[in-house]
Amino acid sequence: MRQGIAEGAALLRRRHAKGVACALVGAGLWGFSGACAQFLLANYDITPSFITAVRMLGAGVIFLLVLAVRNREQLAAMLSERRTVGQLAVFGGVGLFLCQITYTIVIGYTNAGTATVLQTTGIAFVMLFTCLIVRCLPQTREIVGLVAAVVATWLIATQGDLGALVLPPLGLAWGIANGLSVAFYIMYPKKLFARWGSFAVTGIGMLMGGVVATAVYVAGVAFGEPLVLPALDVAGVLVFTAFVVVGTFAAFALYLHGVSVVGSVQGSLLGAIEPVSATLFSALWLATAFTGADLAGCALMIAMVFLVTTENRVCTPAAFDEGKA
Repeated sequence: MRQGIAEGAALLRRRHAKGVACALVGAGLWGFSGACAQFLLANYDITPSFITAVRMLGAGVIFLLVLAVRNREQLAAMLSERRTVGQLAVFGGVGLFLCQITYTIVIGYTNAGTATVLQTTGIAFVMLFTCLIVRCLPQTREIVGLVAAVVATWLIATQGDLGALVLPPLGLAWGIANGLSVAFYIMYPKKLFARWGSFAVTGIGMLMGGVVATAVYVAGVAFGEPLVLPALDVAGVLVFTAFVVVGTFAAFALYLHGVSVVGSVQGSLLGAIEPVSATLFSALWLATAFTGADLAGCALMIAMVFLVTTENRVCTPAAFDEGKA
């Protein structure tokens, strides 16, 4: 019996390690997508709203094709249930889409560095809502991990300059909305993941979010926004393809699978690795300067990852996420 318990514990540890790896790789690929977006915006006549619509719709179509080939029966079963379709529409149209669009709006009112720092409030919201559900306080390591993630993001996004943070009231309000949308899309699909699996849920949600993003883009054109279809050369097509396939499809599939394994609290903290990845990709690919503040932020973020991926105890938000409490 002891041997069976030990084998079960070892299996859980391996599963947890795989979940951590998926979340980290997925978040790292978000950093790659950021470098792709930076390249496209700098070199072609292209708008953020167009990028958002194409990346979500394109990734959603890829998800749908994979599901149709590999698991057509599950896809048909999901789409035949009105309640499930409604939940997927909320996940994609509210969670995934709002996360993308509110981040862009925050940049418009502030700047990219401030928007990135404000996005880390999503971690705090995940921790807060989970604590309210479980009715117990987070572990000290989770609180320290939150602080480390925020400080590391601030160092990387602003180079440690407090003056670089621009916080007008509307920018702060949209920043909080962005944090709430991050918390929502991480926490909301928990039951959907348990029933249908993370890949199918993420895929249909992404497709529905892409439809909403496309509708918003078309509506903007109808109300006078310029319709800009970028003239991409070979390099532009390759980067845009990688942006959709690797930086969106693979990134979200891996990250949300990791969240389904390790839980919302750890998943949100691990997702904070994105600025580190974006900085490294920008430095290696786009020849962006890698500064001392970047190095300090990366070191702090890596320390946070080791801190929050230690073994969980009972009656914590993390334990609730994994069904232990």
